[in-house]
Formats: sequence, C-alpha cells, structure tokens
Amino acid sequence: MALKDFFETVESEVKTTVSSDFDIEITDTKFVPNFDDSCITFDNFDDKKKKCKRLESCVLYVDIRNSVQISASKKPKTLAKTYSAFVRSMILCGRYYGGHVRNIIGDRVMVVFDQDDCFKNAVNTATLMNSVCKYILNENITTSTIECGIGIDYGKMLITKSGAIKQGSEKEFYRSLVWLGRPANVASRLTDLAHKKETYTIPSVKQGNHYKYIDEWVWLDKTYDQFIDDLEVTHTRNLRHKDDNFCSFFKSTMGPYSTENSPILMTKAVYDGLKKACPNDNAVKNGWWSKKAIEVKDFSGDVYGGDVIFTEVKEIEGV
Repeated sequence: MALKDFFETVESEVKTTVSSDFDIEITDTKFVPNFDDSCITFDNFDDKKKKCKRLESCVLYVDIRNSVQISASKKPKTLAKTYSAFVRSMILCGRYYGGHVRNIIGDRVMVVFDQDDCFKNAVNTATLMNSVCKYILNENITTSTIECGIGIDYGKMLITKSGAIKQGSEKEFYRSLVWLGRPANVASRLTDLAHKKETYTIPSVKQGNHYKYIDEWVWLDKTYDQFIDDLEVTHTRNLRHKDDNFCSFFKSTMGPYSTENSPILMTKAVYDGLKKACPNDNAVKNGWWSKKAIEVKDFSGDVYGGDVIFTEVKEIEGV
C-alpha cells in the first residue's frame, strides 16, 4: 500500500469512529468481564457500532519498588527468577480473594474485583500481597531486598476492547481490554507513590547572634519563615531583627531528611467502603489505616495507607 493510501485509510477509520452516527453501546455489570465477553467488541465499521461494559468496583495495582536498580544489578538468570517469583506470587494473591488479574506489564500486576464485597476483598488482597512480599519473597530471595507498592481506588470504569483483529501467533499482542476512567489511573499513581523513599532538604537560614557580654557567637538554624517572622519594620521603614543580639546571617539548608510512604495506599472511597463493610476489622478498629499527606497528580481527594500484614505469614516454618 502506498503511503498516501495508508493515510487515507487511517483518516477514514478515525472519521468513522468519532462521527455522531457511530454508536457506543454500554452494558452495566457487577462482574469483572474477560476478553471473550460478547458485550465487549472491537470497532465495527460496517455496523458503525462498538460494545462496552461499565463496572463500579475496586481496582488494585502492585509492582516492585526500585525495579530499575534491581534490573541493572542482577545477572540475567537471577533477574528472571526474581521477577518470575514476584509476578507469580502477586497473581496467586490476586486470585485468593476472588480478584481477577486483568493486566501484567513488566512487574506491574492489575487486579479488578467483582462489585460485591469489593472493598473487603481488595484490601485483604493488598494486605496479603504486602505480607507475602515482606516475609516470603524476602526470606527466599537473598540477592536483593524486594519491596512492593500497592495502590487501590474505587469507582466506575468503562471496559472496552482495544487493538485490531489479527490472525496467527502474534494476535495476542494486537488486542487487550482497556479500563477507562479515574479509578484505574489513580490506583496506578498510588502504586507509584506507595513504599516510595524520598530524601530532601529544607532551605534555611544560618542566623548568627553575637552576645557581647560574653563575647561569643552562636549560630542558629532557622527556616526562611521563622527568620522572616523575626524581622520588623522600624519607623524609618528599615528592617531590624527582633533579637538585639542578631548580627549576621547566610543561606543554608536543613537536612537531609528522609520519608517513606506506606506500602499500601488507598483513596478515601476505598477506606470509607471498608469501614462500612467491615466495621469490626482489626485494622479498622485499631487505626492501622491512617490519613496520609500525599499529593497525587490530578487527584484532590484524601489518601489512606498503612503497613498492614497478616500475622499468619510469620507462623510459616522458616519465616
């Protein structure tokens, strides 16, 4: 096909898909669909129609922290074993509470839950994943420390079939189910932030006070705000320091400080759903889930998190 003809073909398909007479049929469901669901179809250019499903439930993502560093530091055989053990373990965890694995990209696993009991099942799955990673994977993979990040959100997701129909051995690479909507995006971003370590410094001021009666200098660490608050305007509109012993200052930094986010992060919608569904859950009653001061791109809601595990995993011989 000539390049000109190719461009015309692509433009024709795009115009057909976005035209007002191209129908999108949406079926609401309580259950996680699979690829062969007859209510989810590719674009049909003959009938000008596409079928999709909509599910309101919890979605969870999990992946390895510092996967780039692990990949760079491992020999090929060791790397293959590490990733195989992690992904296989997370798949088993995803299935244990009735979740459905719907995507695996590298070391990132996506699990979606049927609507009934989705809050309990999603949070239990996250706790199970954290437990397995912390006490089983790390006890058996001695070449590196394996830490996982887990993110969960709840809401409506539109499930559509994406790609193209292709025959032969490569057909699986040309098709997938796509989960559209905020929950999948937010859960993925929470996963990026979960168990994330950050080192930072705070811009500050080194304030020099000279005490004349003992002829000594004392240097104090002040934040910019603290230093500015100690300044006042005189009647001649000059600035003076409130401390009579102040003599000099220079810019500095305080730190470094380090922070580490919880390995499991969830939106308030998930946390509220869990509290309502499982008010007597130990983690809820004992406050093991708490509100976190975490900023998530394009999301303004509250985030809750914790490092919750199942104690049964510690009872396994050798753990």
